[in-house]
Amino acid sequence: MKKTITVVAGIVWDGKRYLAARRPDNAPFGGFWEFPGGKIEPDETPEAALVREFQEELNITPTEWKYWQTVTHEYEELIVTLLFFHITAFTGTLIPQEGHTVQWVMPHEASKLNFLKADIPIVQALSTLA
Repeated sequence: MKKTITVVAGIVWDGKRYLAARRPDNAPFGGFWEFPGGKIEPDETPEAALVREFQEELNITPTEWKYWQTVTHEYEELIVTLLFFHITAFTGTLIPQEGHTVQWVMPHEASKLNFLKADIPIVQALSTLA
């Protein structure tokens, strides 16, 4: 039986652009682009996980967000359920941590990046907002 994990992912907006993060080469799925976020810990709400992960990974604290949708994707080795949130405001200075590289992208240009398979439906849905 495959391992199942539930993660939060944030679509951080800056005007009409959103933030994409490239996974470190030495991490699982290294080199792929994704929406920042991470695993929900036991006894943690999705909202608390969202804030914690953004503080840990990007040195920012989301202050305004709204749940958008859930996507489940089955990889060869695991099943991932992603809870996507639109983040429209944050405090702090954006400083990527944990070896991530970040880039602001226009929705219609994001498909040029090599996103994780689980994120591709979201990239496609966001491209229609442009």
